[in-house]
Amino acid sequence: MERICVDKSALQAVDDYCEYRRLVGDDDGGKLFTPEEYEEYKRKLLPQRLNNRLYVSFGVPGGIDCKLIGPETQCFCTHRYKQHKTDFEVVPSQRPLVLPCQVRGCHCSAYQYVPQIGLIPVRCRCKHFPQDHSEATDHLCNKCSSCSGFNSSYTCGCGQPSSAHQTLVETKLEREARGQPIGKDVPYAAMGGLTGYSSLLDGYLALEASGSDPETEDGCQQRCAASRIKKTSTGASGSIHCKERPTHIEMQLFS
Repeated sequence: MERICVDKSALQAVDDYCEYRRLVGDDDGGKLFTPEEYEEYKRKLLPQRLNNRLYVSFGVPGGIDCKLIGPETQCFCTHRYKQHKTDFEVVPSQRPLVLPCQVRGCHCSAYQYVPQIGLIPVRCRCKHFPQDHSEATDHLCNKCSSCSGFNSSYTCGCGQPSSAHQTLVETKLEREARGQPIGKDVPYAAMGGLTGYSSLLDGYLALEASGSDPETEDGCQQRCAASRIKKTSTGASGSIHCKERPTHIEMQLFS
């Protein structure tokens, strides 16, 4: 195996590029911003994201969030959430909020999550996949004439059929009013409903504690600190091992 060695400046360049991608996403059209354009982009967009973040989830109204949407989560149109409109200078007042796809030629008018079994999306009752249907609002099948629109017989882990679920787009205040976690304010693009590592699990597997409470932000770190204090006071020998939970910033690498 070939070993590649890089100096600190190269490592910093990689970190800077990763940060750039998490902030800019595809907004640069495939051509890197100049330093001046990058600074102007951050000056304009970052305050919007901190103040007008939209949380996106999939679930039964009045129930748990069965799926929290992240930047890479696919829409019915097969494009990812980050490829839809997610930044608003002023959040529209109409409800439901719609986030159209921004990929050229796509007719998707609003982000809509489709459940998956592993990496494969569920089929319609007509036996065809979502990509075999029109991305337009009616979702008619392109392979058969008997389908009146995509409708899956799949049953979610929460026990409810997929037809009883809906994709919900909400503001920070609306999500707080539902008693759901909002996490920390982050400047990254298209974060959707992700607030921590547990957001990557299906809702019936993990009911996430609210990220808005700083006292419960990281119980593991508190236990580590308490253990170190106890060790110092008693003069005990040996080492203490405690794996700290990754921060919200580190979590972005896996979204």
